Amino acid sequence: MVVTAQSQDGKLKLKAVNSCIQLLPTLDGKALFTIEDIASAKGAMHPIQDAMVQSHASQCGFCTPGFVMSLWAQYQQREEAGAPTLAEIHDCLSGNLCRCTGYRAIATAAQSAYSVPRVHQETDVITEALHGLRRDRMFSYEAEGRQFFAPRSLAELSDAQERHPDAVLIAGTTDVGLWITQQLRELDTLIYLGEVQELQSIQEHDDMLEIGGAVTLEDAYHAICKHHPKELTQFWRRFASLPIRNMGTFCGNIANGSPIGDSMPWLLVLDAQLVLHSAAEERVVPLHRFYLGYQKKDLRPGEVVKSVRIPLPTQGLRWRTYKLSKRFDQDISAVCAAFAVNLDENGIIQSARVAFGGMAAIPQRAPHTEAALVSKRWDEQALEQAELALSEDYSPISDMRASSDYRKVSAKQLLRRFWLETRAHDPLPEQAVNVFAVNHDAESI
Repeated sequence: MVVTAQSQDGKLKLKAVNSCIQLLPTLDGKALFTIEDIASAKGAMHPIQDAMVQSHASQCGFCTPGFVMSLWAQYQQREEAGAPTLAEIHDCLSGNLCRCTGYRAIATAAQSAYSVPRVHQETDVITEALHGLRRDRMFSYEAEGRQFFAPRSLAELSDAQERHPDAVLIAGTTDVGLWITQQLRELDTLIYLGEVQELQSIQEHDDMLEIGGAVTLEDAYHAICKHHPKELTQFWRRFASLPIRNMGTFCGNIANGSPIGDSMPWLLVLDAQLVLHSAAEERVVPLHRFYLGYQKKDLRPGEVVKSVRIPLPTQGLRWRTYKLSKRFDQDISAVCAAFAVNLDENGIIQSARVAFGGMAAIPQRAPHTEAALVSKRWDEQALEQAELALSEDYSPISDMRASSDYRKVSAKQLLRRFWLETRAHDPLPEQAVNVFAVNHDAESI
């Protein structure tokens, strides 16, 4: 685990990331901090390091530097007074694995580091230096016959794609990095989207929230959850680990097209749209028409996902998304579900959207189930008809994550849970819904 830093709006923004999949040329124009950088110039340990020692939180040593760097990034970025909550510490440490079971002591150290006078890294000099390193034109890098390009604009990106049509596009490298490290694939030409200015914006317009193609998962979910806190906050925290969310991009998760990608079901039920850009044109495609088959998408040569447009909440909309996996945190879904109904003032369903991941070769809506719900009162009778219709929409396979029967039963149970949480009379209380909001004590770690 290392921490990268870049100048953003005149401030230094730090992110803990997985060093094993961080490609060297993507660090151009950024600062890099490792465990050797955080002690004082005179060699005094940082409060995070000292707290780890005093709390006996250092175990065999393989994982300890990663824990320290994650906690140090949180320490440096934290502006308010006081120690972080245990929930915030848990999220900060996600992705750091200790096989010596030292988590309780590590969480204790994370809080006790704030009981002494704060120590902050001097950032002004670094920010100024990074500003001086900022490039106005595309960065290119070549080593051992392989090429890397980092365009700064959509025009430069289109030009690079035209000159290198076989290049692999990368953004967060959370997938491609594993191609290199695990599959030992040799990629001759890479085009990096992370510096394209037009892909980095988050905007609200025309009743839509538009997320640019290079916006990280963490920043995207932070913006989206402001509009959908009850529906997505727990889901956000279960979406991979913080270091992965700091690297991976929201649109990259969509463009990947995996049938078990967690963002797609809820984007489908919110009727999201993709803006696809090429040198020749720019077109808008509804997300439900983007996936054509397993690993097949409506993405033409030379096109990139410029942004995703997500409708803002409307009156009468009730929706939820759920994830089932073997582990609660940081695990690939066996089933991912999302449901949305628009009700009129009489409780009649005006429109319904149902979508699943892990139930078909692509993230897919359920037309028979949706039809069974429309124009019905949102009651148990409508629910039972919709549960029957689910069998017409999906024929899931069995694999290492779940059996076909488990997926079929779970899909119906998740639909029932959605009804229980959103029905007009006696809905499930909110605390039964948002498990993550519980402030777990350190003993449970």
